[in-house]
Amino acid sequence: MKPDMVLDATGMNCPLPVLKTKKALEGLKPGQFLLVRATDRGSMTDIPALLTRLGHGLLEVRDQGDLILFYIVKK
Repeated sequence: MKPDMVLDATGMNCPLPVLKTKKALEGLKPGQFLLVRATDRGSMTDIPALLTRLGHGLLEVRDQGDLILFYIVKK
């Protein structure tokens, strides 16, 4: 799956990854894919909670140790 947009939130601490994810989703059309790259461990709960609240889909989360990848589809 090739993302329509990639958000690099590495090195950012809460709440920046969540705020930047929300802003990035505003720039996408329904059905488009967003890949968020984050290093803040709090993102593991915060980003899925944001997506649930906004009604977007979380396709996959890949925890690679120092890097977390979120594959998101805008609804």
